[in-house]
Amino acid sequence: MQKTGNLKLIQELNRSIILKTIRHYGPISRSEIAKRNKISPTTVTAAVRKLLQQGLVREDSVGVSSGGRKPILIRFSPESRFIIGVAIANSSIKIADMNLEAKSRKQKVFPIYNLMGESLINYFLESIGQFLEEYSDLTKCVGISIISPGIIDVDKGIIYENTKLKLKNIPLKEMVEKRFKLKTWLENDANAIALAEKQFGVYRKFKNLVYVTIGDGVGAGIIVNGSIFRGRSGGTGEFGHTSIDRNGRYCDCGNRGCLENYVNWPAIYSKVLSSVAQGKHTMMLELAKGDINRVTPSIFRYALKKDDQLAKEIMEETAGYLAIGIVNLVNLLNPDIIIFGGKIAYDNHFLLSRVKKLVFKQALTILTNKLKICPTSLGEDFRMTAAATIPLQEIFHFSIFS
Repeated sequence: MQKTGNLKLIQELNRSIILKTIRHYGPISRSEIAKRNKISPTTVTAAVRKLLQQGLVREDSVGVSSGGRKPILIRFSPESRFIIGVAIANSSIKIADMNLEAKSRKQKVFPIYNLMGESLINYFLESIGQFLEEYSDLTKCVGISIISPGIIDVDKGIIYENTKLKLKNIPLKEMVEKRFKLKTWLENDANAIALAEKQFGVYRKFKNLVYVTIGDGVGAGIIVNGSIFRGRSGGTGEFGHTSIDRNGRYCDCGNRGCLENYVNWPAIYSKVLSSVAQGKHTMMLELAKGDINRVTPSIFRYALKKDDQLAKEIMEETAGYLAIGIVNLVNLLNPDIIIFGGKIAYDNHFLLSRVKKLVFKQALTILTNKLKICPTSLGEDFRMTAAATIPLQEIFHFSIFS
């Protein structure tokens, strides 16, 4: 019995390795797959046959002969399955249909409308249900992958705590699987984005990586020696709840002077509101058609690019606070690279350059030697790419298809 189990395990592992090889190097011949992985041609043929039956790969063009028959090349089929990716933020829930290359095929945004706690969870489940109503057949759906800010137990699928959304000990994975009968993953959003940078971004060569997200909140995903560093309770990366002023503003977490309350979008927007109320001129008001309530992070970033004086003043102050936190990260973790993302940092060269300058001035010189501080390479849809990355990591490291 044990031998049979071991054999099945080996077959699945080989199939996963072969699928990964086809995805990276395809179109590729069976013989080349065998050579690259030092697996017998018979094993490769059997695994490829199974992958063809599942529709995960397809036969493509004919290759060049090396003396015998011309080989038929195999190519990965990313459209053969799909993932429902879900990204929870403090102000919205985004749901997307993603292919096996983490490309979004369609998506929808559900505003949260200041919902919290149980009301938010009910709304969250209703939103997924509404999105799935459009599907008559979910047999090709790999599952539902959810990313969320907060302290998360990945193995149990529990949100232990999210202070902004008033979520505590929520068994979200179990709730979603019970309601929709689909395999479900749950991961901290910053961790997922850090992993996506490793898998789909341009920073794959770095082993020690910190991804910092600045949006409605502030978080960090930390990769050490190529793997996510979670900590004992899954709480590693609560960067926004590191203190920069012990006598500072009160935070939802109960502490004072937490970093995120000085650099997140609500803090920036509050400064925009108070400045406009004081009579300061800004093009943001014109871009928002005279309605200050319609100012968004993208409008703010656009004004910043156009040298809007108010946007520059606010961002200069924000960069100063953020640099304090980044200096602490550098001195504590000594990473190879720090990547900035989130709706405040995305395409924000002003913020990046200011923080970079301050960090290299204030952190320990030996630790900034060869340190890279860079923008995200995942594009504007980074959160959905990150959501898809979690199940894709499992697929390409250990196949979940039986």
